Amino acid sequence: MNESTRASVPGQRPPSDPVPAPHDPRERQDGLGWVTRAIFGDPGVTVTVGDDSSAIVRYAVIPDLDHARFLLPLVSPRVTAASLLAYNALRPPKVRAGRAAVGTLARLGLLGLTKAPTLSVRATEPGDLLAAFLAGRLGEPRLHAAIGIRPPDPHHKPTLQLFDDRGRPRGYAKIGWNDGTRAMVRAEAATLGDLPTGGGFPPAPRLLLHTQWRGREIAVIEPMPRTVRRIRRPDRPRLEAMLAVARRGGPATPPAPVTELLETWRRRAAGGDPRIHGFIDALDTPIALECGDWHGDWVPWNMARHRGGLLVWDWENRSSGVPVGFDLAHQAFQTALSTHGRPAAECAVAVDEALRAHGPALGLDGPAQRFVADAYLVELWLRTYELSGGGAGWNPKLHPALLDVLATRLPR
Repeated sequence: MNESTRASVPGQRPPSDPVPAPHDPRERQDGLGWVTRAIFGDPGVTVTVGDDSSAIVRYAVIPDLDHARFLLPLVSPRVTAASLLAYNALRPPKVRAGRAAVGTLARLGLLGLTKAPTLSVRATEPGDLLAAFLAGRLGEPRLHAAIGIRPPDPHHKPTLQLFDDRGRPRGYAKIGWNDGTRAMVRAEAATLGDLPTGGGFPPAPRLLLHTQWRGREIAVIEPMPRTVRRIRRPDRPRLEAMLAVARRGGPATPPAPVTELLETWRRRAAGGDPRIHGFIDALDTPIALECGDWHGDWVPWNMARHRGGLLVWDWENRSSGVPVGFDLAHQAFQTALSTHGRPAAECAVAVDEALRAHGPALGLDGPAQRFVADAYLVELWLRTYELSGGGAGWNPKLHPALLDVLATRLPR
């Protein structure tokens, strides 16, 4: 992580050089520090590195403090193993093998062989801990949280996988901690209560709880069925499911002018970079397209095989009134960006290629394919702009790179 990335994350302390390994992990400037601040940031809670037998909760840090990827609750061998083995079939093969090996050690009570360090969490009151609060709201005697660790990012939301004393999954809790992520959690909670069923619309895990706790916005989603499996050929777009989402499980709608979409964009772009207004104006053409909903983050890692179809989650970016094909464009762009590490310009080329290959199946001819590609890039920049205004800072992979890409595609 470079200095500019550190400075872009709200709430971080200024980095020093060198950075000593602090006794309290919340002092760290990495993913472990960010996540522990977000989840255990209350004044009545202390977090220390080391095995404190008097702690309310203890976690194993996998694999170690400097490369932390996971916090495993050290409650019982059954719960610790379940934290690693539940839904392991969704993981890529290499990750699946590693989790299976450590999970087996945990089940046998041999996790100490990994030499993973321990975090000990103490609280003035048990209610100072988020897992205890959620257990009370969900009617559970106790819940134990397995916590994923991601690099510090103002757009990321900590996620807790919740287990009961028997190691059974009881839900996933998403934590909104700044204005941008709190809005995303609220949006997903609202969306999950309004998704259609039937007509080929892919099912989604249900919302169990939407609540607030000490400045955090929290949505708890039901656990996935145990029979879910990783999708095969993840780069292949699921066009029928995309159309079902766009049409909310109903019939196709007639093509219509995109005037309303452009006006919505102009309102959202208010106060933004002047260039975006020129790009919106350049798309003000007499083209007519079928419009509808989109999932908003249609990527292979947000879906699984289940009962011969798809189970799709992470609906926080769903919206309506966009051209059919936005989800196809998003899958191509984000796969190139996140999986292959390509720059924004090459990701835009991947969008063009996907629309040329699959656009006709969505009813898109050549001019419509180009419009959808350019419109998607505008939409993606607007989303990035709105997150920056919500206290999340700019995503350096997308800004100003997307504006530069649009300048080559939509010359004014």
